[in-house]
Amino acid sequence: MVFWRKKKNEEPQGEAHEKGVEEAVTEAEIEPALKADVDYNEPVEEVSEIEPESEPEEPLEEKESGWLSRLTGGLSKSSNKLSQNITDVFTKRKLDKEALEELEDILIMADIGPKTAAQLVEEFSATRFDKEIDKQEIQKALSVQISKILNPVAVPLDIEGSETKPFVMLVCGVNGAGKTTTIGKLAHEYHTKQRKKVMIAAGDTFRAAAVEQLDVWAKRADVELIKKDIGADSAAVAYEAVEKAKADGVDLLMIDTAGRLQNKKNLMAELEKMIRVIKKQDESAPHAVVLVLDSTTGQNAHSQVQAFKELLDVTGLVVTKLDGSAKGGVVVSLAAEYGLPIHAVGVGEKIEDLNAFEADDYAQALMGVAS
Repeated sequence: MVFWRKKKNEEPQGEAHEKGVEEAVTEAEIEPALKADVDYNEPVEEVSEIEPESEPEEPLEEKESGWLSRLTGGLSKSSNKLSQNITDVFTKRKLDKEALEELEDILIMADIGPKTAAQLVEEFSATRFDKEIDKQEIQKALSVQISKILNPVAVPLDIEGSETKPFVMLVCGVNGAGKTTTIGKLAHEYHTKQRKKVMIAAGDTFRAAAVEQLDVWAKRADVELIKKDIGADSAAVAYEAVEKAKADGVDLLMIDTAGRLQNKKNLMAELEKMIRVIKKQDESAPHAVVLVLDSTTGQNAHSQVQAFKELLDVTGLVVTKLDGSAKGGVVVSLAAEYGLPIHAVGVGEKIEDLNAFEADDYAQALMGVAS
């Protein structure tokens, strides 16, 4: 399976500025939240890039079958709960007004959301009202309707959409959402499998654990990591990472960012500064701002999207930990509410447990319908 498909980039390419890091940071001056005196000439620590050994290519059919199996297993808590609730309500029963109200409640409890649940039930009842129906018919019909909601947002990330290298991706999300793990898995996918030259920048300089975890993932994926001491200016890390990525011909640069939403003012200042100094290197960057969401939070994922949309121009989503709860329906409500591209979903901790988002597969797995 191709993880991300290529699509045409319509953003104009800006003229890159050839200025030093001291000038860039001076012009974008905002006092860093944790460390007032920053030495921007301090050398960054790097993890040497190691070329991975060649691996035999897995047949396409086996790749797709393996992922579909993991997706179905990962969503089993959600699909089993939905299936059981539908069974409890519909056993050769007519689809009357009372039954429809119960079906709507079932969908809401699956975190599909009140608005989306009402929409699904309304469309569902249009052709089946007052007819005898069983749970299999309901599951299949709902799967088709959910696919229609999800298909417009199943948009692959195009890392070759920029006219110049590197493609710069900011990865954001609240602490604990799976941001660092997602970066590591993407690095593995692009570098180890697709043979792209990948670099990671540890832009969340507030948490030592974030930098340490990125270090582990960088080594696991055999990619280079740019980092500074805890408390360093995250904008300086980002600037130097872009500068080095350009010099080294890197295809994809992923920059981790802080997720401390409890203090939006400081976080906003950090992110604004980071973006400004990145644009000193490439006016068109960042080329993507990906928000990582923890599905176990259910409808709270909506508030996270709202919060980060206030801070950044979020371009797409990655939804993680779908195996951790029965709240897989939140993906449907996010698609219906925001229409943001969903690039990938994660169903576990293993390196292969993150894959491109496929609408039909997801809808069938969620509703427990065999493909």
